[in-house]
Amino acid sequence: MENFENVYHQFLPIIHHIMKSLHIYKDQDEFQQIGQVALWEAYEKYDQDKGAFSSIAYSYIKGRMMDALKKSKQREQRVVYTNQLFWEEKPDEQSDKPFELDILLTYAIHLTHREKVWLIRTFYQDMTITEIAQCENVSPSTVKKWRKQAMNKLKLHLAVE
Repeated sequence: MENFENVYHQFLPIIHHIMKSLHIYKDQDEFQQIGQVALWEAYEKYDQDKGAFSSIAYSYIKGRMMDALKKSKQREQRVVYTNQLFWEEKPDEQSDKPFELDILLTYAIHLTHREKVWLIRTFYQDMTITEIAQCENVSPSTVKKWRKQAMNKLKLHLAVE
């Protein structure tokens, strides 16, 4: 059998024909690559006893392209792309942030600096213990101690008020 490069050049029009017959108009380069890979698989697995190479190659190429189309269609059905207008008209949620921080800090008047760091990063910045530890260059167990101390103080002072 010929080398693969010659086979590829002979089958390139067939790959384009299959793409046209399947009405592939998007991602044409990707589907040409899929056709080339399928042709390579057919070339590698070809057995002369099973029939003509052209019919086997055609089946491989068309089958792989149809599988790719099916997966693409499934992906399109699962993923929802919102239009640009949605993002442009979205209200600014940051406008209430300073107000929320002021309210949060009113609860923190009895806390140490590190306990305030835990409170703000946890409830205002929505960070995990691990993320806080990385930002503050301390271990997660240290952040857990800050949390425990802050929670005890908050419970004590909120119960009194």
